[in-house]
Amino acid sequence: MSSKMPNIKLKIDPRDLQIRTFTVEKLLEPLIIQVTTLVNCPQNPSSKRKGRSKRARVLLASVEEATLNLLDKGEKIAKEATVFKEELHAALADVQKESEALKVSAEAFTSDPCYLPKRQAVVQAARSLLTTVTRLLILADMVDVTYLLEHLTVFQRTFESLRNVSSKSDLQKTYQKFQKDLENLDYLAYKRQQ
Repeated sequence: MSSKMPNIKLKIDPRDLQIRTFTVEKLLEPLIIQVTTLVNCPQNPSSKRKGRSKRARVLLASVEEATLNLLDKGEKIAKEATVFKEELHAALADVQKESEALKVSAEAFTSDPCYLPKRQAVVQAARSLLTTVTRLLILADMVDVTYLLEHLTVFQRTFESLRNVSSKSDLQKTYQKFQKDLENLDYLAYKRQQ
């Protein structure tokens, strides 16, 4: 029996990704709410100059921190990934680029929050960042699913070999491997659920 992982091919185009999982949708919900709040602002904000917006700066800092955390975890995933490695690195680069664009437009917006073109620019930058983050999360999810499917295939092979043993010693060895594969699959499924 070989312990080599099988090569599983998914029929997915990583350039055309859509949100199809509840987990990705839930992870993005806070960002969607923040972008929607920016979009639903009055079309003609007050013409009085109210000074710099402190709340926007706090929001920008939290988005920057969250993006850096996401990029850090994404780098770890990309380093360990056996599939979609190039796509993950490209998605990480896109998130980094869009994060910088949001930072620039948000800093301009916080200096003059009543100016509608600056608000529109920051909304567009936030939407672009949200799109690239979504793509990265979906790719990471695809890597996770592929890894789980590979281990499921190994488990299925061990199960088939368990059914076809011919001696007691083979049965013991195969059963031990079966238990180990089952524990591994159970752990991976638990980890994914978390």
